[in-house]
Amino acid sequence: MTPSPSSRHLVPSPERLVPRGADIGGNGAIVGLGGTRSDPSSISMNAILRPTVPCTRRAAIRDAARATAALALGGCVGTSFPEEPATARDDGRLAVAVTPATSRAAPGTTALGLGDVRDGQLFVPAAADGGAPMPLALLLHGAGQDSNVLLEPMRPLAESLGLALLAVDSRGSTWDISRDGGFGADVAFIERALAHAFARVAVDPTRLTVAGFSDGASYAISLGTVNGDLLRRIAAFSPGYWHRRPPHGTPPLFITHGQNDGVLPIDVTSRRLVPDLRASGYDVTYTEFAGGHAITRALLEQATRWLAGD
Repeated sequence: MTPSPSSRHLVPSPERLVPRGADIGGNGAIVGLGGTRSDPSSISMNAILRPTVPCTRRAAIRDAARATAALALGGCVGTSFPEEPATARDDGRLAVAVTPATSRAAPGTTALGLGDVRDGQLFVPAAADGGAPMPLALLLHGAGQDSNVLLEPMRPLAESLGLALLAVDSRGSTWDISRDGGFGADVAFIERALAHAFARVAVDPTRLTVAGFSDGASYAISLGTVNGDLLRRIAAFSPGYWHRRPPHGTPPLFITHGQNDGVLPIDVTSRRLVPDLRASGYDVTYTEFAGGHAITRALLEQATRWLAGD
């Protein structure tokens, strides 16, 4: 089933899309599922969540429901919608380029200082002191989460690999496609965040990449394929959809998904998305694992090395 563009973001009775057993954070945000503190092989998004978006429980459910809207429309979450004519901002193009750094950020993690409650963080490994251009990965969180979700578990290995990390917060409780149905304010903020990083870190333009979890994984695929001439690799952990716009470049993808995912069920997401991406000419490394809506430590390490070009 392929929903029409006019109906794909309609969500009747969004409350029924909240998975049984989902955790509702103190601010009403739906947080990551699947990993548990007792399971050392997987990383729980609950354990490292820093909720920062004040919102009602209904608003959080609505935003998560929009990310999985196709479930309410007949189970087409994994469908990649046909390309449509692009509007001024909905083309998703990032109007930014890697430029020589004009200053040098100290090693460590610093806030971007570009937003108020919703901002982001830049991690610079000690290897940056050498001045040589290094890889940088743009990190995108899931619905109701913030920039810590991928930054914290990836940072130790990124330090040893000499991989800089730019983790940004969405402008709302999730990314604009999931929230509003198209690219918008988040593209503009990501542009500013990238320009901020480029001014402070010597970045190798051939090793600029993007990675995301859940809603952020869907956004990484959607933004990455539109900007494949800038974002050279895409890692997506438990994605739900591909918002197709005219592509630029054909960056390779690294996709993982839990076979028991109760948030974005694998049969109607990655098992449809991956064949569609491959049929569209993309080289996709795809791994399923026994688990839920989470990231295994082993796969996150593998992905981090892949993003660094190791």
